[in-house]
Amino acid sequence: MTGGAGFLGINLVRYLREKGIQVVSLDVAPFDYPERDSVRVLDGDIRDVEVVRAAMEGVDLVVHAAAALPLYSAEEIFSTDVDGIQNVLEAAYSSGIDRFIHISSTAVYGIPDHHPLKEDDRLYGVGPYGEAKIEAEEICQEFRERGMCVPIIRPKSFVGPERLGVFALFYDWAKDGKNFPMLGSGKNRYQLLDVEDLCSAIFLAATLPSSRVNDTFNIGATEFATMKEDYQAVLDFAGHGKRIIPLPAAPAIWTLRLLEQLGISPLYKWVYETAATDSFVEVEKAQRILGWNPKYSNQEALVRNYAWYIDNLANFEGSSGVSHRVPWSQGILKLAKVFF
Repeated sequence: MTGGAGFLGINLVRYLREKGIQVVSLDVAPFDYPERDSVRVLDGDIRDVEVVRAAMEGVDLVVHAAAALPLYSAEEIFSTDVDGIQNVLEAAYSSGIDRFIHISSTAVYGIPDHHPLKEDDRLYGVGPYGEAKIEAEEICQEFRERGMCVPIIRPKSFVGPERLGVFALFYDWAKDGKNFPMLGSGKNRYQLLDVEDLCSAIFLAATLPSSRVNDTFNIGATEFATMKEDYQAVLDFAGHGKRIIPLPAAPAIWTLRLLEQLGISPLYKWVYETAATDSFVEVEKAQRILGWNPKYSNQEALVRNYAWYIDNLANFEGSSGVSHRVPWSQGILKLAKVFF
């Protein structure tokens, strides 16, 4: 597995280990979890061809979860998400590995004009991350044509144990008893996904016959309400009696665009441009072909993630970065917190 030290990576490691499956983790980030002794850990970059080739030794199947996320520079995103997957696929193919599961993203749909989104809808990348994810899928298709089984999983934004990133901003405000501002009325429907449900989809793609799984699948919660209702569930769980506060979308988005250009906001375009609109995908194909069905609703997934955040706060409080494993810096939004 590439990206084994990341948020999805460690959850998938735990999921697979519970099923008695041996896991090899390749990641440039340190694998500093208690599970390290039960996993073959390789520290390295997927852009390093020799390291990638070494990681394939004794491997039957590859799950490619490594990626440079949207807060990375465009150069880092393309070299990791495009050149990196090319390296990993080439190494897997050369090693005779015939199944390669690629974790893509629903970011490939861009800012859509209809819902629900289906796997055969037009792809349109917003920003370097979305563009790179589309290029990565095109490379996957090339290797399908070379005879490999390459399931592509397009998950919605997923949460759960170990997830911080942009969600840590919301959880921090909930913890401190603050109302939370939301772009727009909050009446839009924005589908999320619990990481355990994503792991179950990956497991099905890894174990079912190639003839069934050599395809592309949307994965997302089947139970979700409005943004305001789903996020309010976390504030209710936090117990401070606080509320979601709607903000007029247009002026807020213009302000966030300016703050992003100035480098003082943690939010990037695909987050704030879609936050006030509907965003959900059709998962019927995964249900029908893979037999996949999620356990968690949006609200259950968010509350489960928040509970983990509170229980583990001492481990990451005061830290920040650009991956899902650490809270993203709140930047100027930290000042806004005093007004809510």
